[in-house]
Amino acid sequence: MPVSSVTDIWNLVCDECLKIITQVAFDCFIADLKPVSFNSGELIISCKEEYEREIVADNYTEILQQSAKNAMGFPVKITFIIEKEESSILRAEEFSDGLSFEDFFTFQNFVVGSNNRFAHAASLAVADNPAVNSNYNPLVIYGPSGVGKTHLMLAIKNHIKKTSPYKKIEYIRSEDFTNQLINALQEGKLGIGTIEDFRNKFRNADVLLIDDIHFIAGKEQTQEEFFNTFNTLIQNNKQIVVTVDRPPKDIKTLDDRIRSRLEGGLFADILAPDFETRVGIILKKAEQYGIEISEHIAFYIAENIKVNTRQLEGVVKKIQAYISIQNKVPTVSAVQGIIKDIISDTKPEPIKVETIISEVAHTYNISESDILSNRKTADLVLARQVAMYIARHTTDLSFKAIGEAFGKDHTTVLYNVNKIEEFLKDKPYQKELVDDLIKNLRTRSENSFN
Repeated sequence: MPVSSVTDIWNLVCDECLKIITQVAFDCFIADLKPVSFNSGELIISCKEEYEREIVADNYTEILQQSAKNAMGFPVKITFIIEKEESSILRAEEFSDGLSFEDFFTFQNFVVGSNNRFAHAASLAVADNPAVNSNYNPLVIYGPSGVGKTHLMLAIKNHIKKTSPYKKIEYIRSEDFTNQLINALQEGKLGIGTIEDFRNKFRNADVLLIDDIHFIAGKEQTQEEFFNTFNTLIQNNKQIVVTVDRPPKDIKTLDDRIRSRLEGGLFADILAPDFETRVGIILKKAEQYGIEISEHIAFYIAENIKVNTRQLEGVVKKIQAYISIQNKVPTVSAVQGIIKDIISDTKPEPIKVETIISEVAHTYNISESDILSNRKTADLVLARQVAMYIARHTTDLSFKAIGEAFGKDHTTVLYNVNKIEEFLKDKPYQKELVDDLIKNLRTRSENSFN
């Protein structure tokens, strides 16, 4: 799961904490704590009252620090404050030079192998000289989930930030780009965060990095904004880097103008890591987590987990927890059990009807409430039918359960699913749009697990 905020970090810490303490203890002492900031390896947590801070600090500091280390892969200092101190902390943070979670993704800790050597070299070339070579602009890094695309993108960001601190760098996931655009259009009417503010933020950047660009496919207004932002930056000789889960030519509902612009840049693909690279990743992660893994065990893990690098990291995290709890070097049989757990846990998170409705609403430029309403204008009926069709094809829900989610009976769902199936037979563009929606929902499901 991509981590982009202090709340995301805190959620990971809580997940690890629940592996150490009981649910009752967690509910009594940890559940009501609030994450405030994360800088320079320090996670600041807010308590409501002074007495609460004293209890938690005395009894749970070590546990939370261990949980944070397990979750993030490096030592984290936990500091407790009380609510009235939050504002001063946040004001100080605005002027700090502390490290965020993203800052720990560097070229130095990226394991290079035959599967990613070209992408690594291209990314480093861009990081060293952004926008200098037009053949590298835009740089398009593509490959399946969990192979290191985001790591390279953040490494570019951090390298430029370090070597050229005066440059304005904007990194954003495409979903957040869409959501910020929607907010600007809605709130701008009230004079809060206008569309011009949104445009200036991205079009005045020296380097723009957008993760998972495939999520804007089919969203007309988002694609229009991205296209105009893209043109502005290229004309001003600014660097653009995007990641995508497949070649743009395979994303049928990506605007032809955007596809053409991307194809004018440099494509760098990343494949699943080979055996040697997997071993390197395991040993590098073990070093980062402060544990030793024998080459024999590293080979065994690499032979059994072959696709997703995040799964490799998950195994190393579990080995670290094993060493911490058992206080002994893991045996091959212990690692076999850990791998079995990892493999059994690798089912993607089920796609929720709420997520489907949200994605369809964004794509068809209507509101979620409209899809759930009884209004029957042509555009709303089509979007509603598409949402039901996708729910039927991406979930295990019955017609009755889907109907309940939409506030309809099962016969209405059955009718709409059959109707859209017939409709899509001779509507190639709409068929491609729906197919891309399904691909993006499944990709998001995989990413939420990974």
